[in-house]
Amino acid sequence: MDKRDFAFSKTNYIMLAIGFAIVILGFILMGGESTTEEAFNPDIFSTRRIVVAPMVCLAGFIFVVVAILWKSKSQKADDTEDSLDKEITEAK
Repeated sequence: MDKRDFAFSKTNYIMLAIGFAIVILGFILMGGESTTEEAFNPDIFSTRRIVVAPMVCLAGFIFVVVAILWKSKSQKADDTEDSLDKEITEAK
């Protein structure tokens, strides 16, 4: 198959996997024991659960967006060549 048939390059898929792993890590950091009717667990208000974990998830989601929008140098060069070919054709 031609590489142009795929929407993303190998780099995009690797970056997406890393981004999803970061998001999953954030959700794991949010986890822990909950408060029950019998006992109050003050750990539900820990800094790790209400500050660090959401920031890690946000960073992961931002990384996923960057991975989707990422264009490799070879794709940029191909696009530049295609646009130059198009301009030359239109100029004739």
